Amino acid sequence: HLELDNPLHRDTVQTFWDSPRMAHKPGLKAVELFHAIESGKVKAVWIIATNPLVSMPDADQIKRALAKCRLVVVADIVQNTDTNDFAHVLLPALGWGEKDGTVTNSERCISRQRAFLAPPGEALPDWKILALFAQRMGYKGFDFRSAHGVFTEHARLSAFRNAPADVPRSFDISGLAGLNAREYEDLAPTQWPVRRLASGALQVEQRLFADGQFAHADGKARFIATPVRAPLHALSDEYPLSLNTGRVRDQWHTMTRTGKAPTLADHTAESFVDMHPQDALLYGVREG
Repeated sequence: HLELDNPLHRDTVQTFWDSPRMAHKPGLKAVELFHAIESGKVKAVWIIATNPLVSMPDADQIKRALAKCRLVVVADIVQNTDTNDFAHVLLPALGWGEKDGTVTNSERCISRQRAFLAPPGEALPDWKILALFAQRMGYKGFDFRSAHGVFTEHARLSAFRNAPADVPRSFDISGLAGLNAREYEDLAPTQWPVRRLASGALQVEQRLFADGQFAHADGKARFIATPVRAPLHALSDEYPLSLNTGRVRDQWHTMTRTGKAPTLADHTAESFVDMHPQDALLYGVREG
């Protein structure tokens, strides 16, 4: 909820973290990143919870980049994926039902997520993998012992300099910063912002912008007009049809999360192309 290109916002985070340096511009986006890897500008990549060799465009380019990269680290919950075949280091992470922490939905409601499966083997949660790596690199400030500790720091940062005369922002969970381990464990679903009043009671704001003021310095909303841009490859007499990728009901992403469940394969056994009957009749396409 802070802007990377705003010097005051950067200083807020840097001061809170007591960090010697802060990034001042965004890193490479995914497609740009893999082009930089192939050209040798980026020599190490750490891929977490995704399978870019399947999910990104131009799979051949992704494959060339990973094959040339000097260090490929992948954190995943399964051993065998297309991307993992290129990994020099494979870190076992926890799956959804093995994780402990919080999740926030689109109506700003924070809910406790409690693990219902034990961690398999040497698998660790993402926060712990990153914290242990940072500690071994010699960085301070990563001595978290639990998801509760990470949550507490997040809550404290949301309150830091969060005042109308300083760096005001809607996101504020300062009221949850002082939870002890038992209170965090028993946390009921809570909508942010949530602040603690002088009386000790929690103040929750159900509706944002109800006063007609939006999250900009002048209080006004922003409308962005986006001009229509035609597809790069327009339809023609030679190529009269366009295909769009889609999802099937019971599978997720590249099936790394769902492909091992036999029941989920019962609905759709194999990949398919779906066409409008009128197009199929016009172009002589038959079932199968």
